[in-house]
Amino acid sequence: MTEPLRVLLADDQTLVRTGFRLILRADGIDVVAEAANGTEAVEAVRRTRPDVVLMDVRMPEMDGLEATRRILTGAQDNPRVIILTTFDLDRYVYAALSAGASGFLLKDVTPEHLTAAVRTVRTGDALLAPAITRRLVERFTRRGSDTTALHRDLASLTPRELEVLGLLARGLSNAELATRLHLAETTVKTHIARVLAKLGLRDRVQAVIAAYETGLVSAGERGAAEQPTGQT
Repeated sequence: MTEPLRVLLADDQTLVRTGFRLILRADGIDVVAEAANGTEAVEAVRRTRPDVVLMDVRMPEMDGLEATRRILTGAQDNPRVIILTTFDLDRYVYAALSAGASGFLLKDVTPEHLTAAVRTVRTGDALLAPAITRRLVERFTRRGSDTTALHRDLASLTPRELEVLGLLARGLSNAELATRLHLAETTVKTHIARVLAKLGLRDRVQAVIAAYETGLVSAGERGAAEQPTGQT
């Protein structure tokens, strides 16, 4: 029998936590702890070892971004973190994903999307909408750095793996990658797994960020997908 999915809720608003708790438990997801600030969240993670943390951004004492960094630094069996916020701002998107979060959702997300996102990241996948992807591209190109020079780490990738990484960063799903490259989805998944292993990346969110930061993908490029993806 599959172990129940264990979630920790971190939000400074009691009503928000109550609403999320009811939604998750109604879908068979176990809420093992709640926290009203980042400090409590870090301690609760150490105490309860959840699979997934739903983390608010703006909280007293320690914000959700710093709490995410602390939770995801060090141990190998860290939980997955989904950032939940009412603020659809670029700086939160980039800061959260750079801190190691596996997803970013606004608090007006539907119950179905929320529970699906939790289940998605629990399996090791990542949740990233192409719309957010494009914002990240624009942010990087405004930095004024030389985005044409690839990071030396990418030299370890084969031409096919570089192609897969580039298309992945443009928001294509596994199915779309398979169609574009005339490959089976299982082969696409193998290529993605090898890219993550060679570059020492946690998931496809980090792969997307790496592709932008190294200049493998540049601003203005578009993929076929327009819906959030959550595949590996």
